[in-house]
Amino acid sequence: MTPTLMRQHLPLVGAAPRVDQATRARDWAEIQERMLVPLYEAVHERLEVGSGTRVLGLGCGSGLALLMAASRGATVTGIDAKSPERLRLARERLVPEDGGTRARAGRRVIDGTVEDVAAVVDASGEPAYDLVTAFEPIGCVAGDSEGLAELLTGARPLVRRGTPVVLAGWGPPERCTTSSVLRVATKLADPLRTPGSWRAALRDDLEEVAQRAGLRPDGSGRVACPFGYADIDNAVRGLLSTGLFDAAVTATDQAQVEKELTEALHPYQRGDGTVWMPNVFRYLIARMP
Repeated sequence: MTPTLMRQHLPLVGAAPRVDQATRARDWAEIQERMLVPLYEAVHERLEVGSGTRVLGLGCGSGLALLMAASRGATVTGIDAKSPERLRLARERLVPEDGGTRARAGRRVIDGTVEDVAAVVDASGEPAYDLVTAFEPIGCVAGDSEGLAELLTGARPLVRRGTPVVLAGWGPPERCTTSSVLRVATKLADPLRTPGSWRAALRDDLEEVAQRAGLRPDGSGRVACPFGYADIDNAVRGLLSTGLFDAAVTATDQAQVEKELTEALHPYQRGDGTVWMPNVFRYLIARMP
């Protein structure tokens, strides 16, 4: 999903359901985002991210992947025009004020586009980025990669030829336990009438984006990213924060989605009340032309 993607919904009778985006963003940052830590770690390790690496995070969300890169010594820049609420959390994490006067060096969060990044870089005379990441997983909503190829193309002036670009997506549905729960979104949304409905990831989702952007694939990997929650309520909040159920909420209502989601989660609740769902995520490394 990219900054240029805007989901359009059919008109509804009566008032459309309102989503508290600030709460969703906080739930994402505090509950759901950590499920992707193994993915971030695997990519950073494989590409040897460390001191001297300059990372550009496209659609950085609340910034955990960039924070992890920074902890390895990297200089990081994050941009995201899709969710101002998540971006505010990224700024709190990455560039907290020191004593109210000085932001932490080597970290930058920009509410805008790659063109805005280019303007900042050109003004400062900084060198090109060594790594571009687009970690928000694609392949679960029809059209969720729309605009990503254009975003990657726009980043070309900020990198050198051969710079690695990382794309991320869901693994095969048969390897993702959460797929059975996410099908609730499709059932409630009525995908024939409501755009933005969940759909199973396809084998070549990432390769198709790379091809459209003119990138050269140069390796891939799969990473186990189990979803673990303290209880059912925690799981419902975390999964709703992904945005994958927004179309279902639009087609029905919040209470109905929460009820059906709770029922779908029960098979994965363990004796101590925790919820555990093994999943596999996939990443593709491609090179800038």
